[in-house]
Amino acid sequence: MAKATEFKKTALVIGILSAYEEKHDELIRLLTEHFGNILAESEVMDFPYTDYYDEEMSGHPVRYLLLFSSLVNPERLSEIKLLTNKLEERFAGESGRRINIDPGVLSLANFILATCKDRSHRIPLSSGVYGEVTLIYQNKDFQSLPWTYSDYNSAEVKAVLRDFREKFKILSRRECQDGKTR
Repeated sequence: MAKATEFKKTALVIGILSAYEEKHDELIRLLTEHFGNILAESEVMDFPYTDYYDEEMSGHPVRYLLLFSSLVNPERLSEIKLLTNKLEERFAGESGRRINIDPGVLSLANFILATCKDRSHRIPLSSGVYGEVTLIYQNKDFQSLPWTYSDYNSAEVKAVLRDFREKFKILSRRECQDGKTR
């Protein structure tokens, strides 16, 4: 019989979708207050996949990803999603969300996003939050699944996540070494 063990820590990655550029610095400040320093930030990427968000966000949004320098226990994903939902509400306008914040955890094996929308392939975590394996790492690259959102399936986002994965390896080794010396 297998025994339950502690989860390995993962990298916290937050995807931002926004047309509200003037609030970028404030958003970054709030995210770092809650989750610590940002280790890496992707370039701003166009979001040509849908116009679904245009009206709500009062403009065509762009996508960028943030990698935080502190590793997190993946058990915290629900808590992190609930907090990012509050931040979305803080920036909301009359038309709705102006900023969409997608928290996820990155391991060597996969990238898991948090969501409050139930679907057949999503796993309940806690407090109305679900986890979705969005990408798996196999054959030296990220592989999409039938439900992977188009932007996370793009070569651009996968390249960013490959870079973040390499940085995560370094963070993991450093944390292991620090743990052994204490």
